[in-house]
Amino acid sequence: MVAPRITRRHFNQGLLAVALSGLSRHVMATSKANALLSDHKAYGPLKSDPNGLLDLPEGFEYEIISRLGDGMTDGLPVPDRADGMGCLPLDKERLVLVRNHELSPSNAYPVSPSSVANKINDLAYDRDVKKGPLPGGTSHIVYNVKSKRVEKQFMSLLGTIRNCSGGITPWNSWLTCEESVAMPSESLGKDHGYVFEIPANASELTKAVPLKAMGRFNHEAACVDPRTSIVYLTEDRSDSLLYRFIPKTPEKLHEGGKLQALKVMDKSGLDTRNWQDKQIDLNDKLHCEWIDLDDPESPKDDLRQRGHAEGAALFARGEGIHWGNDELYFCCTSGGAKKLGQVMRYVPSPHEGTDNENKQPGMLSLFVESTGEQSFNYGDNIVVAPNGHLIVCEDQYTDKVNNRLKGITPEGNLYNFAQVRLQTEPAGTCFSPDGKTLFVNLYSPTTSLAITGPWDRFIS
Repeated sequence: MVAPRITRRHFNQGLLAVALSGLSRHVMATSKANALLSDHKAYGPLKSDPNGLLDLPEGFEYEIISRLGDGMTDGLPVPDRADGMGCLPLDKERLVLVRNHELSPSNAYPVSPSSVANKINDLAYDRDVKKGPLPGGTSHIVYNVKSKRVEKQFMSLLGTIRNCSGGITPWNSWLTCEESVAMPSESLGKDHGYVFEIPANASELTKAVPLKAMGRFNHEAACVDPRTSIVYLTEDRSDSLLYRFIPKTPEKLHEGGKLQALKVMDKSGLDTRNWQDKQIDLNDKLHCEWIDLDDPESPKDDLRQRGHAEGAALFARGEGIHWGNDELYFCCTSGGAKKLGQVMRYVPSPHEGTDNENKQPGMLSLFVESTGEQSFNYGDNIVVAPNGHLIVCEDQYTDKVNNRLKGITPEGNLYNFAQVRLQTEPAGTCFSPDGKTLFVNLYSPTTSLAITGPWDRFIS
């Protein structure tokens, strides 16, 4: 049983109602090019971290709250490859961070399969050849915002593959997504490529149940419209689609529903990637409709090809997605003429998901397109800051460490908020209910951080 819906409402009302007002007005104000703000703007230049972990502006600091190998309260160690993460409230003093672990069957499990199997019984989704659970899944971190201490950590999902990102729901749960379409083999027992739902108030490992009606594909992330319970889903492929899932019953995704793909009206098969020819400009307002997708379990892994053949728009590696103030934003990691990244914006119809939506259709627009590596380099996870800006995790692996947390203003201008000093990526950005703490993962070795500082000090 999940926590009462009102808890999640309280989580958003104070932070989003005010903070996102700037984003909802940005379309008229955005320039024709996304500018990179100089170091003396935004929060100021980044200060070198003496610990060699994460550079931040003056006045900001981080605390490590969880790391690879830490002993958890269930007796298991914290796994590696911490990726997407959601922050959800539990009560007035405590919140929970549900953290993905993007582990493949080939990744060694932190403890012997036999001992794990004895602990989890039949709760894991799938097992390997040694009869131990597949290592992908999620861990829970129960964090006390008053004492600034972790009270409890445990695995909350096991037996999946490459849990990359996901999304929080208005009914206080986390949707964790498999970025894999592996099928049964000598080493795997089941199909993979699904979304799983984990309640925030779980107290131990949960039964892994795939939400098959939400499609089997190379899932990345998800976000939910609190007004309709419609789930929007991204796909990490170079020829990906943007999907939506309309549940039969609001808040009850396990009861099934309808999977669809976005199509731009009068531009069938629009290629938003802008790789060869520019087909979408900054702030173009493109009216949209949605195509029904049959056979969502897709044994041939061809949902995107079938959808595109029927006119669905193409996107370049859809990754992080976040619900804002009656709108959503999502990253296209390799989109744009430079193939360095885009951020798209979608404003749903007031009649989204009903027979009347084409009378006032939803609108797609290009919010950001990178013009160079210093501007924006492979955006991945995305979240909204207390001041209404987007905070985006860069995910570019190069010989020289260069991944940053990028800020994006309501006008579409970019700035550096943080610099990762390890040869890894930042991921899982999410804010505490009061908007004062930014939580972020460093992917490998797993390091989860709580960042605090003067969020109201931004200089435009």
